[in-house]
Amino acid sequence: MTHTTAEKTPLTLLGLGAMGTALARAWLAAGHPLTVWNRTPARAAALAAQGARVADTAAEAVAANPLVVVCLLDDTSVEEVLAGTDLTGRDVVNLTTGTPAQARARAGWARERGARYLDGGIMAVPPMIGVPEAGGYVFYSGSRELIEWHRETLSVPAGTTYVGEDAGFAALHDVALLSAMYGMFAGAAHAFALIRKEDIDPLAFAPLLADWLAAMAPAVHETAARLRSGDYTEGVVSGLAMQVAGTPTFLNTAEQQGVSPELLAPYFRLMRRRLAEGSGEEDLTGVVDLLVR
Repeated sequence: MTHTTAEKTPLTLLGLGAMGTALARAWLAAGHPLTVWNRTPARAAALAAQGARVADTAAEAVAANPLVVVCLLDDTSVEEVLAGTDLTGRDVVNLTTGTPAQARARAGWARERGARYLDGGIMAVPPMIGVPEAGGYVFYSGSRELIEWHRETLSVPAGTTYVGEDAGFAALHDVALLSAMYGMFAGAAHAFALIRKEDIDPLAFAPLLADWLAAMAPAVHETAARLRSGDYTEGVVSGLAMQVAGTPTFLNTAEQQGVSPELLAPYFRLMRRRLAEGSGEEDLTGVVDLLVR
């Protein structure tokens, strides 16, 4: 199918790292007129060959189109790049990874300069961009009017998931999911370490581990329900007291296998602390409350 640019929303993209370049290619492939800018101009050469207009300065790029997408290194980079630009009447979509507090501050900063603002958290790696079947998506938060106005354009590189008018919510969702991912990776690292010195093929062990993690994943729904209700004991099968009683086996096994317990020990300490303060008939939900200061 041949795309025509006449009916496609034009936009500007600031930042051509790996993710920015992937975004640019997706919009160009879909027929969107695209103006790009990057600190290192050479990175724009391939995109120019694909039809992108290359701006000499960030200010020139911002002036080119009402919709401005920013995908830079960090929030400091966003401040530096946009400092000398006129944002009046612009729709700024910031896909730069940052904290919720930075997103909220940046939203206020944009409003003071006459722009509408959306913050985004990309839940994908560059090879997933522009490939719908890869399942990548972007969390968006901020102006509800803005996401509805530009949803079709923003949906070109990846799916869109709007999580609220609080500009910090996209970054919060992003970091929350990635934090859970790293927790899973930590558990997997410990599991592989336990078998590392044994005559156990990691390739044979991996499907067992993957299936087990997949089977445990639905437990997050039970945790969510208990957090909402405040009742941490209803329907519990494996009580906290029983689980705490079993932790020495895990620590002893690690010691016997010559594996550091440093990935598991902090969580076990929280479990013991919750047991001391709560009820042994709870599940592990109460650990969440211990983490909130």
